[in-house]
Amino acid sequence: DVAKVRVIGVVENQAPTQALEAELPVRGGRICGQGDICQIALVERHRALGSVTNGFVSGFGYQGEMAIASTVAHDSHHMIVVGTCAEHMALAANRLAEVGGGVSVWKDGRELALIELPIAGLMSDAPAEEVAAKAAAMVQAMADCGCHLNNAYMQHSLLALVVIPDLRISDLGLVDVRKFELVPVVQEGGQEDADA
Repeated sequence: DVAKVRVIGVVENQAPTQALEAELPVRGGRICGQGDICQIALVERHRALGSVTNGFVSGFGYQGEMAIASTVAHDSHHMIVVGTCAEHMALAANRLAEVGGGVSVWKDGRELALIELPIAGLMSDAPAEEVAAKAAAMVQAMADCGCHLNNAYMQHSLLALVVIPDLRISDLGLVDVRKFELVPVVQEGGQEDADA
């Protein structure tokens, strides 16, 4: 089975995204990313609602089993998790819950980089040199996962900025910013009952 889905298309060196479409395989009732299309999840983190919005994103070039989670996500600063593997996405998200926020990159079952941001999940109280070294390690970890975009972390942090076209993710769902309306991940004629 396949499902026709909307995909957030990251464009290198640009804040706007593309509103893409793809047909993705459905296995065990779950829509799976493939090729350059990764899963994306937004985890609400301000009211402890436990809500998660799921979708798909392309353009990072990630390969293998990997995930990156971050609590820096303009403007809402919910947690954004992008990955090729749901298990790694859970590892990255849970790691940030343990440390009070920041950025965590995982590949092949182990954490490659961690930046702790314990102040609201946005700032560090560590010395600047230490944070800079961890940021450099994060950039290298993203490259080790197959991403070779210029300033890829900035692209990641803007995926929930629902005022810049074309397609974004929010705690309410996928947003078509051109129309300022929520749109379903699975398109008409697709597997509406499949879990994204």
